[in-house]
Amino acid sequence: MPVVIIASPKGGVGKSTLATNVAGYWASAGRIPLLGDVDPQQSTQWWLQQRPAHLPQIELWPVRPHYIVRPSDETRHAVLDTPAGLDSGRLRSAVRVADAVLVPLQPGLFDMTATSDFIDVLQEMQGYRSFSIGLVGMRVDARTQAAGQLQAFLQELAPPTVALLRQTQNYVQLAARGLSIFDGAPSRVRKDLAQWQPLGQWIDQIGS
Repeated sequence: MPVVIIASPKGGVGKSTLATNVAGYWASAGRIPLLGDVDPQQSTQWWLQQRPAHLPQIELWPVRPHYIVRPSDETRHAVLDTPAGLDSGRLRSAVRVADAVLVPLQPGLFDMTATSDFIDVLQEMQGYRSFSIGLVGMRVDARTQAAGQLQAFLQELAPPTVALLRQTQNYVQLAARGLSIFDGAPSRVRKDLAQWQPLGQWIDQIGS
């Protein structure tokens, strides 16, 4: 049973967007993932409440913020959203149940600097808990200089970059209705689904 944690030292980088769409990816493949949230804002729980009942099922993972317990072995897939800048204790608690940590970041000096330090912390934690680390570029406009700088920065880091997701209103508009990119009209989300292919392959390999 793979457990994926979404974590970043920065706020507003798209953690909840990534968490809900990882859950949506697994749900679209016929699994019934759990979706948990230890962020006080509880954005993913609000999203889950908006989700129409006829869509592929995603279940709530009721997580205690200060003591995270791994789901039972009967659960096949689980995703956990976290707040920005988790203190070391809560980060360790999350990592203890993780098979993988996805770290979203946006183009920009502050995001890149904070993420570099955060990756160092995660790699230290790999010394006592085996888990994978993957990087996901969020709201990337390939036409901009900032996007080029982000890609150059990502190449310098040890963890793999598993996806670069474009800047689009699709995520925002779909999220408002409890939908993931995998629930959208195929003609509308075609480019986004293509960008998710390597990310989906990466998370499918977790625990295999």
